[in-house]
Amino acid sequence: MTAELVERIVRGVHPPGTSLPPEPALCEAFSVSRTVVREAVKLLQEKGLVRVRQGSGTMVTPPTMWDMLDELVLAATIAAEESLAILDDLVVTRRVLESDMANVAARVAGPDTVEQLRALVDRMDELVDDPVTYADSDRAFHDTIMQASGNRIARGVVRALESQVVNTARYLGRTERALCVASNLGHRRIYERIAAHDPGGAAEAMFNHITEAWIVRRSGTADPVRLRR
Repeated sequence: MTAELVERIVRGVHPPGTSLPPEPALCEAFSVSRTVVREAVKLLQEKGLVRVRQGSGTMVTPPTMWDMLDELVLAATIAAEESLAILDDLVVTRRVLESDMANVAARVAGPDTVEQLRALVDRMDELVDDPVTYADSDRAFHDTIMQASGNRIARGVVRALESQVVNTARYLGRTERALCVASNLGHRRIYERIAAHDPGGAAEAMFNHITEAWIVRRSGTADPVRLRR
Protein backbone atom coordinates (compact mmCIF):
# COMPACT_ATOMS: atom_id res chain seq x y z
CA MET A 1 0.00 0.00 0.00
CA THR A 2 2.77 2.44 0.91
CA ALA A 3 4.59 1.89 -2.39
CA GLU A 4 1.36 2.44 -4.34
CA LEU A 5 0.62 5.68 -2.50
CA VAL A 6 4.19 6.89 -3.09
CA GLU A 7 3.78 6.24 -6.80
CA ARG A 8 0.42 8.02 -6.91
CA ILE A 9 1.82 11.09 -5.18
CA VAL A 10 4.93 11.24 -7.36
CA ARG A 11 2.85 10.77 -10.53
CA GLY A 12 0.56 13.61 -9.48
CA VAL A 13 -2.56 11.55 -8.91
CA HIS A 14 -2.62 13.30 -5.54
CA PRO A 15 -1.02 16.70 -6.33
CA PRO A 16 0.86 18.83 -3.76
CA GLY A 17 -1.50 20.86 -1.62
CA THR A 18 -4.37 18.39 -1.91
CA SER A 19 -5.58 15.93 0.70
CA LEU A 20 -5.23 12.19 0.52
CA PRO A 21 -8.55 10.35 0.57
CA PRO A 22 -9.90 9.88 4.12
CA GLU A 23 -9.15 6.72 6.08
CA PRO A 24 -12.41 4.91 5.23
CA ALA A 25 -11.86 5.49 1.52
CA LEU A 26 -8.27 4.22 1.69
CA CYS A 27 -9.37 1.18 3.70
CA GLU A 28 -11.90 0.34 1.03
CA ALA A 29 -9.61 1.07 -1.90
CA PHE A 30 -6.80 -1.14 -0.60
CA SER A 31 -8.95 -3.65 1.32
CA VAL A 32 -6.99 -3.07 4.51
CA SER A 33 -7.70 -2.08 8.11
CA ARG A 34 -7.43 1.40 9.60
CA THR A 35 -4.27 0.25 11.39
CA VAL A 36 -2.60 -0.53 8.06
CA VAL A 37 -3.70 2.81 6.60
CA ARG A 38 -2.34 4.73 9.58
CA GLU A 39 0.99 2.92 9.37
CA ALA A 40 1.21 3.72 5.66
CA VAL A 41 0.48 7.40 6.30
CA LYS A 42 3.13 7.44 9.01
CA LEU A 43 5.66 6.08 6.51
CA LEU A 44 4.63 8.70 3.95
CA GLN A 45 5.27 11.35 6.60
CA GLU A 46 8.74 9.96 7.24
CA LYS A 47 9.46 10.17 3.50
CA GLY A 48 8.36 13.82 3.49
CA LEU A 49 5.46 13.19 1.09
CA VAL A 50 2.60 14.24 3.37
CA ARG A 51 1.87 16.35 6.41
CA VAL A 52 -0.86 15.37 8.84
CA ARG A 53 -2.75 18.25 10.41
CA GLN A 54 -5.44 17.83 13.01
CA GLY A 55 -8.72 18.84 11.45
CA SER A 56 -7.21 19.36 7.98
CA GLY A 57 -6.52 15.78 6.99
CA THR A 58 -3.40 14.43 5.33
CA MET A 59 -1.97 17.00 2.92
CA VAL A 60 0.44 16.14 0.11
CA THR A 61 3.64 18.20 0.35
CA PRO A 62 5.58 19.84 -2.54
CA PRO A 63 8.43 17.85 -4.14
CA THR A 64 11.00 20.09 -2.43
CA MET A 65 10.09 18.39 0.85
CA TRP A 66 10.38 14.80 -0.39
CA ASP A 67 13.25 12.58 0.79
CA MET A 68 14.96 11.88 -2.52
CA LEU A 69 17.35 9.40 -0.91
CA ASP A 70 14.41 7.23 0.09
CA GLU A 71 14.33 4.07 -2.00
CA LEU A 72 10.62 4.24 -2.92
CA VAL A 73 10.59 7.99 -3.59
CA LEU A 74 13.65 7.91 -5.84
CA ALA A 75 12.47 4.85 -7.77
CA ALA A 76 9.02 6.36 -8.31
CA THR A 77 10.51 9.69 -9.43
CA ILE A 78 12.84 8.02 -11.94
CA ALA A 79 9.92 6.01 -13.33
CA ALA A 80 7.56 8.99 -13.50
CA GLU A 81 9.82 11.63 -15.08
CA GLU A 82 9.86 11.73 -18.86
CA SER A 83 13.06 13.78 -18.96
CA LEU A 84 16.48 12.71 -17.72
CA ALA A 85 16.64 15.56 -15.19
CA ILE A 86 16.54 13.31 -12.12
CA LEU A 87 19.28 11.11 -13.58
CA ASP A 88 21.37 14.19 -14.36
CA ASP A 89 21.02 15.23 -10.71
CA LEU A 90 21.99 11.73 -9.60
CA VAL A 91 25.12 11.80 -11.76
CA VAL A 92 26.09 15.26 -10.49
CA THR A 93 25.73 14.06 -6.90
CA ARG A 94 27.70 10.91 -7.58
CA ARG A 95 30.40 12.93 -9.37
CA VAL A 96 30.88 15.31 -6.44
CA LEU A 97 31.12 12.52 -3.88
CA GLU A 98 33.29 10.16 -5.90
CA SER A 99 35.70 12.91 -6.96
CA ASP A 100 36.27 13.74 -3.32
CA MET A 101 36.69 10.07 -2.40
CA ALA A 102 39.22 9.63 -5.24
CA ASN A 103 41.12 12.62 -3.85
CA VAL A 104 41.31 10.99 -0.42
CA ALA A 105 42.10 7.54 -1.84
CA ALA A 106 45.10 8.96 -3.69
CA ARG A 107 46.45 10.21 -0.37
CA VAL A 108 45.84 7.11 1.73
CA ALA A 109 45.76 4.11 -0.61
CA GLY A 110 48.31 1.44 0.25
CA PRO A 111 50.01 -1.05 -2.09
CA ASP A 112 47.19 -3.61 -1.78
CA THR A 113 44.54 -1.11 -2.90
CA VAL A 114 46.69 0.12 -5.79
CA GLU A 115 47.29 -3.46 -6.93
CA GLN A 116 43.58 -4.25 -6.67
CA LEU A 117 42.73 -1.25 -8.86
CA ARG A 118 45.40 -2.21 -11.41
CA ALA A 119 44.04 -5.77 -11.59
CA LEU A 120 40.50 -4.50 -12.11
CA VAL A 121 41.54 -2.13 -14.90
CA ASP A 122 43.51 -4.88 -16.63
CA ARG A 123 40.57 -7.25 -16.23
CA MET A 124 38.16 -4.72 -17.76
CA ASP A 125 40.42 -4.45 -20.80
CA GLU A 126 39.71 -8.16 -21.32
CA LEU A 127 35.95 -7.72 -20.82
CA VAL A 128 35.15 -4.99 -23.35
CA ASP A 129 33.21 -7.51 -25.46
CA ASP A 130 31.13 -8.59 -22.46
CA PRO A 131 29.27 -5.48 -21.22
CA VAL A 132 27.43 -7.30 -18.42
CA THR A 133 30.55 -8.74 -16.79
CA TYR A 134 32.42 -5.52 -17.55
CA ALA A 135 29.79 -3.59 -15.57
CA ASP A 136 30.40 -5.81 -12.52
CA SER A 137 34.12 -5.01 -12.56
CA ASP A 138 33.31 -1.34 -13.24
CA ARG A 139 31.25 -1.17 -10.03
CA ALA A 140 33.97 -3.05 -8.13
CA PHE A 141 36.57 -0.51 -9.31
CA HIS A 142 34.54 2.45 -8.06
CA ASP A 143 33.68 0.69 -4.82
CA THR A 144 37.34 -0.12 -4.14
CA ILE A 145 38.14 3.60 -4.35
CA MET A 146 35.19 4.51 -2.14
CA GLN A 147 36.24 1.96 0.48
CA ALA A 148 39.83 3.18 0.36
CA SER A 149 38.65 6.73 1.09
CA GLY A 150 37.12 5.57 4.37
CA ASN A 151 34.08 7.84 3.86
CA ARG A 152 31.29 5.46 4.81
CA ILE A 153 28.52 8.03 4.48
CA ALA A 154 29.50 9.18 0.99
CA ARG A 155 29.90 5.56 -0.11
CA GLY A 156 26.51 4.71 1.37
CA VAL A 157 24.84 7.57 -0.52
CA VAL A 158 26.43 6.59 -3.85
CA ARG A 159 25.54 2.92 -3.39
CA ALA A 160 21.97 3.78 -2.43
CA LEU A 161 21.55 6.00 -5.48
CA GLU A 162 23.10 3.51 -7.87
CA SER A 163 21.01 0.63 -6.54
CA GLN A 164 17.94 2.37 -7.94
CA VAL A 165 19.30 2.81 -11.46
CA VAL A 166 21.83 0.03 -12.00
CA ASN A 167 19.37 -1.95 -14.15
CA THR A 168 17.54 1.04 -15.63
CA ALA A 169 17.85 1.28 -19.41
CA ARG A 170 17.74 5.10 -19.40
CA TYR A 171 20.71 5.23 -16.99
CA LEU A 172 22.75 2.43 -18.57
CA GLY A 173 22.29 3.75 -22.10
CA ARG A 174 24.28 2.14 -24.89
CA THR A 175 26.73 -0.61 -23.97
CA GLU A 176 28.66 -1.49 -27.12
CA ARG A 177 32.35 -2.43 -27.15
CA ALA A 178 33.69 1.01 -28.12
CA LEU A 179 32.01 2.57 -25.09
CA CYS A 180 33.53 -0.01 -22.75
CA VAL A 181 36.96 0.72 -24.26
CA ALA A 182 36.50 4.47 -23.76
CA SER A 183 35.18 3.96 -20.24
CA ASN A 184 38.17 1.90 -19.22
CA LEU A 185 40.57 4.54 -20.48
CA GLY A 186 38.94 6.76 -17.88
CA HIS A 187 39.39 4.08 -15.23
CA ARG A 188 43.06 3.72 -16.12
CA ARG A 189 43.63 7.46 -15.75
CA ILE A 190 42.02 7.36 -12.30
CA TYR A 191 44.12 4.34 -11.30
CA GLU A 192 47.34 5.98 -12.51
CA ARG A 193 46.69 9.15 -10.50
CA ILE A 194 45.88 7.15 -7.37
CA ALA A 195 48.97 4.99 -7.85
CA ALA A 196 51.02 8.19 -8.21
CA HIS A 197 49.43 9.54 -5.00
CA ASP A 198 48.19 12.59 -6.87
CA PRO A 199 44.98 13.69 -5.05
CA GLY A 200 44.12 16.57 -7.37
CA GLY A 201 44.78 14.50 -10.47
CA ALA A 202 42.71 11.59 -9.14
CA ALA A 203 39.78 13.87 -8.34
CA GLU A 204 39.93 15.49 -11.78
CA ALA A 205 40.21 12.11 -13.52
CA MET A 206 37.16 10.82 -11.62
CA PHE A 207 35.20 14.01 -12.35
CA ASN A 208 35.95 13.79 -16.08
CA HIS A 209 35.30 10.05 -16.25
CA ILE A 210 31.84 10.23 -14.65
CA THR A 211 30.88 13.28 -16.73
CA GLU A 212 32.04 11.89 -20.06
CA ALA A 213 30.61 8.42 -19.46
CA TRP A 214 27.16 9.82 -18.67
CA ILE A 215 27.11 12.22 -21.62
CA VAL A 216 27.86 9.29 -23.92
CA ARG A 217 25.29 7.01 -22.26
CA ARG A 218 22.52 9.59 -22.49
CA SER A 219 23.35 10.59 -26.10
CA GLY A 220 20.62 10.04 -28.63
CA THR A 221 17.95 11.71 -26.50
CA ALA A 222 16.50 15.14 -27.11
CA ASP A 223 16.78 15.97 -23.42
CA PRO A 224 19.30 18.76 -22.68
CA VAL A 225 22.32 17.93 -20.54
CA ARG A 226 22.21 19.54 -17.09
CA LEU A 227 25.63 18.54 -15.76
CA ARG A 228 26.59 21.76 -14.02
CA ARG A 229 30.04 22.05 -12.47
